Amino acid sequence: MALPRPSRRSLAELALTSGTEGRSLSDEAHRVLLADLVSGTNIGAPLESLHGRSVLLASEAQLPTVLAAIALDGIARRLLICLPDMAPEDLPAIIADAEIDTIVCDGTGPRFAGDTGVARIGCASTPRPASLAGLDRSAETEWILLTSGTTGRPKMVSHTLASLTGPLDDGLQVMRGAVWSTFYDVRRYGGLQILLRALLGGGSMVLSGAREPVGDFLVRGGRCGVTHISGTPSHWRRALMSPNANRMTPCYVRLSGEVADQAILDHLKLAYPQSDVAHAFASTEAGVAFDVRDGLAGFPASYVGQAGAKAEMRVIDGTLHIRSARTASRYLGEAAWLGDDEGFIDTGDMVERHGDRYYFMGRREGVINVGGQKIHPEEVEAVINRHPGVRMSRVWARKSPITGALVAAEVVPRDPAAKANFAALRDEILAACRETLAPHKVPVSLRAVDALAVAPSGKLLRRGD
Repeated sequence: MALPRPSRRSLAELALTSGTEGRSLSDEAHRVLLADLVSGTNIGAPLESLHGRSVLLASEAQLPTVLAAIALDGIARRLLICLPDMAPEDLPAIIADAEIDTIVCDGTGPRFAGDTGVARIGCASTPRPASLAGLDRSAETEWILLTSGTTGRPKMVSHTLASLTGPLDDGLQVMRGAVWSTFYDVRRYGGLQILLRALLGGGSMVLSGAREPVGDFLVRGGRCGVTHISGTPSHWRRALMSPNANRMTPCYVRLSGEVADQAILDHLKLAYPQSDVAHAFASTEAGVAFDVRDGLAGFPASYVGQAGAKAEMRVIDGTLHIRSARTASRYLGEAAWLGDDEGFIDTGDMVERHGDRYYFMGRREGVINVGGQKIHPEEVEAVINRHPGVRMSRVWARKSPITGALVAAEVVPRDPAAKANFAALRDEILAACRETLAPHKVPVSLRAVDALAVAPSGKLLRRGD
C-alpha cells in the first residue's frame, strides 16, 4: 500500500485528512482520540512560538513524543527524536551538533537531571485545548533519527516526512479502521514506520511499553483489537514463549530488523494461521526496501537489478545496496551524501544467492573469523533454531589463542525441563549442525539458558564472553 505522498502538508494535516472517527493513539495508561488533535496539543507553549526552532523530543514515554511530533511537523525547522536508552554523556554533543535550541520533554527522563543550557518546554500524554486555527504549518521540517550507537556515539540520520513515507508498492491491502501495533519503540525507525502507516493510512495505533511485560502487552493488544503488528524475530520468539501469545488474532504479522529464518516464519504461521506473515528489510539510512509474504526466508532474486523500481537493489561484493525515495540524505554534521555516486546506500547486510532466491547471512561487521574462515552467526542460529526442541539461540565468537576465535552458542529449550537434562538435546543439535554446516561452523560449546538478552532495539545482544 502506497502512503499519501506529503506535498508541503504537515503530518497533522495528512493524518486528519483520512478522518478521525474512532481513531486513537494509546499506551498502557492513556488513549488519545485523533479528533482531539484538531483543537488541542500536548505541548505546554503556544505552537506559534516554536516556528523555525530546532527541537529535541525527549520524553520518557512514547505517547508524549508522538503527540509532540504530530503538533510540530511543519512548524519546527528540525525535530530530533531522542532514543529512550541514549547515554546521558552523549547528550551535550548531540545538542551542539543538531543546533538544538528547545527541548520538549515530559520531565521524567533521568538524562535531564542536569542543566543542558537549552530552553525546556513540557509536554503531556494527553492534549489540552488550544487555538490551532490558521496555524502556519508550511515549514519543511527535517526529521533526525538516531542510530543505535552500538559502535560509539549515535549518528544522526537526516530524513524528511517525504522520505519517511515515500511510496512503496508492497501490495498490502489494509481495511479501513485497521489497528496497528509494534513491539518496537516508535522513536526507532522500525517503529516510526508503523506509526506513520497508521496515521496516514486511516488507522489507530497501540504503543508498546518499555517496562510492560510481553504477556501484558499481548493481552492489551488483543483487547484493543490489533490487526497489524510488527517486531524483530527476537521480539516474536519471546512473544511465542508467552502463554498469552494467543490473546491476539492479527491478520498481518511482520518481522524486520534481524534475519528472519525459516523456523520463526513457520512458528508464527502456526501461532497465527489467519495472518499474512511477512518479513521486511529496512534500515534507518536506507529506508524500507521490501517485504516478503510468501512464507519463505530470504527474498526473490528478481528483486535485485530492477531498474526504475520504487526501491532499486544491487548486490556488490556480497552486500546489499539500496536506492529509493525513502533513503536518508545525510548524517547530520557530515556534508557527504550517504550513498555512492549513483545514490545507492551500502546497507552492510550480507546476502548469498541460492537458486532463484537471496538469503540474508548477517551483518558485515558481525562475521566470526575462525583461522581465516568467515562465519555468520545467523547462519548457525538458523540451523539450531530449526530443531523442534529450541525456542531461540545465540551464536558468538569465543576467543581462541590458536585460531583467534571459535564458535560458541546458547539455546533456550522449548521445554524448560530440558535444561536440567540437556545432554540429549545438545547432542541432537550438534548432530544437525554437523550434517548441515562446514566443520569450522559447528559450535565447539553449546549450553542451555533460561533466556537470551535482547537490546532496547529488539535485536539479540551478541556480546561474547
